[in-house]
Amino acid sequence: MPGRRDPGPSVKDKELYESLRDEGNSKGKSARIANAAAARGRKAVGKKGGESGSYDDWTVKDLRKRASELEIDGRSSMTKSQLVDALRNH
Repeated sequence: MPGRRDPGPSVKDKELYESLRDEGNSKGKSARIANAAAARGRKAVGKKGGESGSYDDWTVKDLRKRASELEIDGRSSMTKSQLVDALRNH
């Protein structure tokens, strides 16, 4: 890692931090993830997170709202199955 600056003493897992930065994550997000991994272990951090509901269970109104947030073109004329496919492939 020539030319890299040391992220400082507050980052506990510098290798993971640099990897996350290389992926394009912000400094803050990279530091939070690296420190969480150092405290609880990388495997535990990877398992954290909730189970997202299936788009199949969403209403068309909710699907269109989510498609709008993601700026999917043509969403207003899509059927439910088309919206689900568009959101899954986004």
